[in-house]
Amino acid sequence: MSTIQRPVHGSAADASVGDLVSRASQQLSELVRDEMRLARAEMTQKGKRYGAGGGLFGGAGLVGVLAAQALVVAVIAALALVLPIWASALIVAVLLAAGAAGMAAAGKKRIEEAGAPTPEQTIDNVRADVAEIKERAHR
Repeated sequence: MSTIQRPVHGSAADASVGDLVSRASQQLSELVRDEMRLARAEMTQKGKRYGAGGGLFGGAGLVGVLAAQALVVAVIAALALVLPIWASALIVAVLLAAGAAGMAAAGKKRIEEAGAPTPEQTIDNVRADVAEIKERAHR
């Protein structure tokens, strides 16, 4: 004699498809909310690290500028051993100005070579897309 096993009432087998879909939807919503909370916490933590790193880079830049100024003073002082101090300072200032002028000219040339700051290729692609859409609309 074989026995037929029937599902116990209240089990998952008795749940209607609507109930299962409802539960799955609720669980999916909870999962998405949990993942969003995790992402927010992770980004907050990373933001703090990036902020601290940026602050340290800024501090390093400031100390670097101070070191460069000290080096300029040292060069002026070294030249002052053989020239009057005003001549030493003038020579260093002229050399620094010439370096700045050279970098400015090189920067200007690079900017001119770059062209207008517009996404020309993207604009051309959009115009081609619009033309294609218009052509297909007239067919």
